[in-house]
Amino acid sequence: MNFQRGSILLLVLVLAGCKKTPPANVAATVNSRAITNAELDKQYNVQFPQAGPAAANDDGVLINKLEVLRAMIDQEIMMQRAEKQGLLAPETDVDAEFNKLKSPYTQEEFQKQLVAKKMTAEDLKSDIRKKLSIEKLINKEITSKINITEKDIADFYAANRASFNLAEPTVHLAQILVTPNPDAEFRNLKNDKAQNDDQARRKMQNIEQRLRSGEDFSMLAQNYSEDPGSSANGGDLGFVAESSLAKASADLRRLIGEMKPGQVSNIIKTGEGYRILKLLSKEPSGQRELTDPRVQQTIRETLLNRKDQLLRGAYLEAVRNEAQVENQLARTTAQIAEKK
Repeated sequence: MNFQRGSILLLVLVLAGCKKTPPANVAATVNSRAITNAELDKQYNVQFPQAGPAAANDDGVLINKLEVLRAMIDQEIMMQRAEKQGLLAPETDVDAEFNKLKSPYTQEEFQKQLVAKKMTAEDLKSDIRKKLSIEKLINKEITSKINITEKDIADFYAANRASFNLAEPTVHLAQILVTPNPDAEFRNLKNDKAQNDDQARRKMQNIEQRLRSGEDFSMLAQNYSEDPGSSANGGDLGFVAESSLAKASADLRRLIGEMKPGQVSNIIKTGEGYRILKLLSKEPSGQRELTDPRVQQTIRETLLNRKDQLLRGAYLEAVRNEAQVENQLARTTAQIAEKK
């Protein structure tokens, strides 16, 4: 058995039990609620639209399907939790989010997008319903319970004081980036990825319109930005030194130089695709003291993000432990791997 096959076998043996023969049409069960092979195949095709047909026992396909199924199992666990607590998203919220996604396109263009993702409108609404419901659950169970004290902020500053000493003037930037290139590995909160330049341009125009309507830059970045390095942090690029801006084009340097803190740029076309920048602050060189409200806000947001990530991970592990999960695909895959 080679290393790759050995790794597959180890993975699936961890995920699979040794119980009864699985039903032919069921990939997994969560508290006796089935995730069918058809549902798994549909989600797999959404996440890997360029994969094309492949042998059912191909190692690469099996690894990817197991990853997709694991995410579907976690989602089902959380959805059942949300359902139990009466936190399922109402149809009005689902329809509102659906219409936001649809608004930049004609009916024909929107249908083409669904076809490219191998989805129907009802599939998309189902995904939206799940995401909104889980967001409500996370907010109730985790986010609303996080408390950052003044002592927490002071302790963090004392341990990281040197990081608030700027050697040269800097700008604190955030961005929303949309690229025209298909990427099956890409993830954002809405799992929304433009597949070509026309889709990227229209998607960014919709984001710009929503920003002008007063929607939060950070949330739009988390939901729709296609920059893997910053989308999870609300598009925050951190502090960029003046010397680093020398690598940017003259037009981009001029634009940043003319922006004021809090200002959001128009759409900028670059080699990567389309981006919108937000200038959070401009900072002269020197030490930033704890009495600076911006320092306190930066620390507060950092600590909030850290606690949020920690508690989300712990919460998911806890609810996994309470759920009865049978991963039928993993068990079947283990049997295939043993025969190789």
